[in-house]
Amino acid sequence: MAAQPLQPVGERSMGSSREAARAPARSPAWASTQASTPGAALAVQRESPESGLQKHYSNLCMEKSQKINPFILHILQEVDEEIKKGLAAGITLNIAGNNRLVPVERVTGEDFWILSKILKNCLYINGLDVGYNLLCDVGAYYAAKLLQKQLNLIYLNLMFNDIGPEGGELIAKVLHKNRTLKYLRMTGNKIENKGGMFFAAMLQINSSLEKLDLGDCDLEESTVHVGRMLKENHCLVALHMCKHDIKNSGIQQLCDALYLNSSLRYLDVSCNKITHDGMVYLADVLKSNTTLEVIDLSFNRIENAGANYLSETLTSHNRSLKALSVVSNNIEGEGLVALSQSMKTNLTFSHIYIWGNKFDEATCVAYSDLIQTGCLKPDNTDVEPFVVDGHVYLAEVSNGLKKHYYWTSTYGESYDHSSNAGFALVPVGQQP
Repeated sequence: MAAQPLQPVGERSMGSSREAARAPARSPAWASTQASTPGAALAVQRESPESGLQKHYSNLCMEKSQKINPFILHILQEVDEEIKKGLAAGITLNIAGNNRLVPVERVTGEDFWILSKILKNCLYINGLDVGYNLLCDVGAYYAAKLLQKQLNLIYLNLMFNDIGPEGGELIAKVLHKNRTLKYLRMTGNKIENKGGMFFAAMLQINSSLEKLDLGDCDLEESTVHVGRMLKENHCLVALHMCKHDIKNSGIQQLCDALYLNSSLRYLDVSCNKITHDGMVYLADVLKSNTTLEVIDLSFNRIENAGANYLSETLTSHNRSLKALSVVSNNIEGEGLVALSQSMKTNLTFSHIYIWGNKFDEATCVAYSDLIQTGCLKPDNTDVEPFVVDGHVYLAEVSNGLKKHYYWTSTYGESYDHSSNAGFALVPVGQQP
């Protein structure tokens, strides 16, 4: 199977019932399971990943009396084939459990225990996607162990693995000392405020992590601690805080921190409870902040007043923001037209996403003119004009900052720039 371009940018990718166990204070019982025979143990000790990951995995499962996961076996076979072709550098191992093209037996915490033993010595693998599996806190324990030992890993996707507060704590604490991981996705793991506190504390110490996704993790009003972190951290490039129950006071705390932060380029506060009052703080900080390039405000309630605040700043002051998403914010014609006018005078402001708001004819004409005059490229927005009986209308197109946030396409380019502009504008795992 041919390798696919995948997170991190510039790297290659291989592939694509809730556990009751929780992360123990010490190694789980099966971690000390002995080989069935001394000869088997000796064979595994002599086995090296370079002699075949598939064979190494099978032998290790036999030694530890662990059932072989056929999905893992299939992906490791593909890696072995790539190695034989001399393509062994910079591989992202994709063992995501939501793969609809390959029969999938989802990876459990016990499966990941075996996998982590193999990966710790695979220096040519620098990315790992095990999203949508069943790792739970047991798997988080071994993921933390892997981050201690595998010093080439720059990308780790653990999204939707039923990891709780204890597992979140294990991952966060190991990142106090890790200096190689650049991108971590914890999306959808319910680590709650307790786990979120450990990540906020970690980010005041860690100096290498560039992108962190804590979206949909059952964190509520975490902005006090995140704000403190942003004042201290000068490495984080992208922060995803969707579904954090952020209100206007929360966006104010984030904006207060952004006056002092000079590294953050991508801020995602989508799916929160921010209104037009919160936009007063954001518009003001954008007058002096020269770092932020992408802001996702989708699915809030900023309305016309909020759009006007942003428009005034983008027209007269800010010249660093490149992309803004205000999808489904209850904005009507006046606010949307104001944002369109900003694009005529601000040449840096190149991407805007507005679907899900209330379009009147003035809005449709304004965005049609932007596209026709070249001020807005068709790939840089989520609307497309069309004319019926002499009237201009806007249709939705499949472009956005992160269209493939929760899923990947089964055909075509999964990570094309028009569908995932946020990741294209702020590349994964690369310095600004």
